[in-house]
Amino acid sequence: MRHPSFLLVPLLAPLLLTGCVNDTASYQIEGNDHALTVRVVQDYFWSKEGTVKLTAARMPDCMRQMDLGELPLSGLEIELFASGPNLYTLRAGEEAWQVETQGCTQLEAPEANAVTGQALGAFHLDAKGKLLFEAAEAAPEGDTGSSTQAPS
Repeated sequence: MRHPSFLLVPLLAPLLLTGCVNDTASYQIEGNDHALTVRVVQDYFWSKEGTVKLTAARMPDCMRQMDLGELPLSGLEIELFASGPNLYTLRAGEEAWQVETQGCTQLEAPEANAVTGQALGAFHLDAKGKLLFEAAEAAPEGDTGSSTQAPS
């Protein structure tokens, strides 16, 4: 005969996933067809890091997902810079990544302390663990980029 506590295991399993971060936010470059989307996934509520992925899209020509690795969730901030025509650089602490959206390819990024370009804003987690894109104070002239939060 099974112990009554076995009956609680299925009921408690969803609690192990509560509090986990699994969210996306996008920076739209030229309408809905040209965007950079960051996704952060925390596998377990006790994890202090999350897996970060970037999706570059310029439809109908290309769409590609890139793994940016694991980053600490506490104080997570991924800055976004326009580094040239269709060229964007992301920076989080000592890490930097560069992507061009003409062909949706990841390029070799400069050192994090050598990142240049027009600051567009930053992806960050709010107090409730929701990923947001917050635009920089002054957008570059001619840039029609905007931010959106995609449902998780």
